[in-house]
Amino acid sequence: MKKILVINGPNLNLLGTREPDKYGDDTLENIKTMLQEKAQKLDTELEFFQSNSEGELIDKIQSAKNQFDGILINPAAYTHTSVAIRDALSAVNIPTVEIHLSNIHAREEFRHKSYTAAVCIGQICGFGKYSYIYGLTALVTHFNQ
Repeated sequence: MKKILVINGPNLNLLGTREPDKYGDDTLENIKTMLQEKAQKLDTELEFFQSNSEGELIDKIQSAKNQFDGILINPAAYTHTSVAIRDALSAVNIPTVEIHLSNIHAREEFRHKSYTAAVCIGQICGFGKYSYIYGLTALVTHFNQ
């Protein structure tokens, strides 16, 4: 059974009430439940972590080495600003899929650049809560190839 760490960055704890026109009305807890159901079907174990702090996210990524087979990450706003999170993902060298609820490439120009995508096996964005399902499925498919 593969173990995947699901990391959520800043402000994702506010899902359900934060800009529902962009992010939908599902809470992070609803998304976790949906993802757990999919993980069971894929014979995969998940651990969830959310933080608004860049340092805590980096610490969690670093602690994943030799503990997890993969990472599913929504770095949120840190996608566009954090070389440190990018470097942590690169350092642990764990297959990672970057996900976003909204299509970051169709939003403000500053959101078009992802520092983290280059060290991930792929990026999925724009499918709302289903970005998580597609990202998990892609990661498990990567393991099975």
